[in-house]
This record gives sequence, C-alpha cells and structure tokens, in this order.
Amino acid sequence: MLTRWTELVEAMIAVAAGAREQLVVTGSRSREKACLAAIETAVAQEPDLVHHRVLYGPPRHRELVDHLARLLELRDPAARHHGVKTLHIGMVQLAAALERFFVAYETAAVVPLPPFHGAEGFDCGIVLGRQAAAGLVHHGREACVSARLVETIEAVRALPVRQS
Repeated sequence: MLTRWTELVEAMIAVAAGAREQLVVTGSRSREKACLAAIETAVAQEPDLVHHRVLYGPPRHRELVDHLARLLELRDPAARHHGVKTLHIGMVQLAAALERFFVAYETAAVVPLPPFHGAEGFDCGIVLGRQAAAGLVHHGREACVSARLVETIEAVRALPVRQS
C-alpha cells in the first residue's frame, strides 16, 4: 500500500522503467511530468517494448496531450518492429465506461486509489505483483483494441482537453 503521493509517483516511475516487453498505461488524467518522462524514456530506450496507452474520454490536462505527441515523435504506430506494432494509443469513448487508472508491465503494476488526504487528486495506491500485473496488461491491451485509435499527431492535437 502506498499512502503518500511521492511513494505513488516513485512506484509508477519504477514500473515504467522496468518494462521490457509490454507497458500498459490507462487513464485520461495523467499530468505528473516525471511519470510521463519515464514512459517516454522506456519507449525511447526499448525498441522492442510494446506500449499501449488507453484514454477514457478526452485528456484532462494539456500535459497528457503533449506526452501523446512526444510518443508519436518517438515511434510511428504504423511501423512494425520485428513484425509487431509497438505503439498503440486508443480512446474509449463510451460515456458509461468507468475510467481505469493503472501502469503495468509484465511483472508489476501500480493502481492509484481514491485519495486518503482530500477530495481531489490521487495520492495513494497499491503495488501488484506478477499475476495481477499480467491480468492488467491483458485488460489494457483488450481495452485499447476496442478503443478509437488516436495515432497521428493531427488526431492527438485535435483532442479536446476536458478540464476535471
């Protein structure tokens, strides 16, 4: 259990840095620069890493839109490294779909929880091991497959920023 914002951020950065095969990140509220930078670094340094980003509705912050654009600068979603597509960005558009938040790779995951220290923000979470992480990776991949693709700079720049 992570009970402080700094612990949560450090754990999410560690998950992004540890990914070698799959990295799945979900949610439309991301804005923590260190976490977004860790994801970008993993994508840049691991050419075989398959990254899925699943948004639940439009991004809530400009930082997330800028992050998505940087991912597209780092990788072309149309490219097939070793025959496999390595960048997937999708947006679940069903208004009734509950937003999910997690960062997961093949052996670890972090799931932010509702805040312990106020009504807004995410300042706590849980770290999950191999079995749960594998399930979240699968869940995120399936969510991305069923989502509307947002895989061009133009599509990302056209996303409205929905203020929370």
